[in-house]
Amino acid sequence: MTDTRNLNGIKVMVIDDSNTIRRSAEIFLKQAGCEIILAEDGFDALAKITDHRPDVIFVDIMMPRLDGYQTCALIKKNTQFKNTPVIMLSSKDGLFDKARGRMVGSNEYLTKPFTKDTILMAVQRYAAVMDNIPQTH
Repeated sequence: MTDTRNLNGIKVMVIDDSNTIRRSAEIFLKQAGCEIILAEDGFDALAKITDHRPDVIFVDIMMPRLDGYQTCALIKKNTQFKNTPVIMLSSKDGLFDKARGRMVGSNEYLTKPFTKDTILMAVQRYAAVMDNIPQTH
């Protein structure tokens, strides 16, 4: 079981053209205390990102109009969001897809269908980095 105590208030954007994937991610992340922003495609996400300022972004690779690689590249080119972690989602587990994701600036790659634990652990990794609690030495 994942320790999700420090996920409260973390804003997570999920960009996927599949309603099932968006709903699954929303349910898992809301149970852990995250705030969720959902987008159906890259254009929808780019319209919402400035208003909501997500802490972590999950983006599906295969989407109509603007695919996940293009969406990730546009997010990373924006100086306000270049340090925002972007995690690619794909049903393919190919080396080429992972490499291409890295080339456009993605931080990580998750294979669909993801489990509750895999998606929460991905958010947890980046939440720990964002956590501003001073550490005692």
